[in-house]
Amino acid sequence: MSDSGNPARSEILGNIRRALGVTGDDAARRATVAARLANHAPNLIPERAREPRPLLLQRFRQMLEGQSASVFEVDAADQIPAVVAQYLRGKNLPLQLRKGEDARLAALPWANEPAVTLTAGRAGGEDPAGLSHATAGIAETGTLVLTAGPANPTTLNFLPPTHIVVIDESTIVGAIEDVWTRLRVQYGAARMPRVVNFISGPSRTADIEQVLTLGAHGPVRLAVIILRAAATDHK
Repeated sequence: MSDSGNPARSEILGNIRRALGVTGDDAARRATVAARLANHAPNLIPERAREPRPLLLQRFRQMLEGQSASVFEVDAADQIPAVVAQYLRGKNLPLQLRKGEDARLAALPWANEPAVTLTAGRAGGEDPAGLSHATAGIAETGTLVLTAGPANPTTLNFLPPTHIVVIDESTIVGAIEDVWTRLRVQYGAARMPRVVNFISGPSRTADIEQVLTLGAHGPVRLAVIILRAAATDHK
């Protein structure tokens, strides 16, 4: 790679090469780097991310709940609107939702909950709740993975004070390394999504006088609806 357009970068890399006693034209080193980038070798993965599938799913839920998220499980997609309405009513929140263009969410039987007002598009600060569909989940840390795009705009993740996320149980993996493998398969190694958000519980901070505050940089509430998979041995 040429550094002629960035003198500072060129100087830094030049100093590193001199310290290592190498040059930028070393064919063997270039081949090693190319092979490393092509193979996507994973880092060290802890044993708790390699547990049997039932334990991984249990850990995913426990980790989310330990981070102040509300978690629900359903056996069929057509149960989701009722769970959404029940959650909003239970929190005494408006029955208003903003979602993106996700076809899976649009296909749900929202007519069964006529009191729920569902609008589509990017979220704004005036929207009381956002509804998203997660790309994947990480059991090791209880983390939701959401990719940006018209189907699930990133604004849904941060602007409404309440965020409701639907996730297919089959997309829950053990470790973060497994997520990148899934994304490469889904999008192609050369066409990764522009933004990938990792969400573990509602927004929070303890930066001010070490007092934990929810909703500092995003939603105050996070609800996760897990759509159970028919097969429990998904890898």
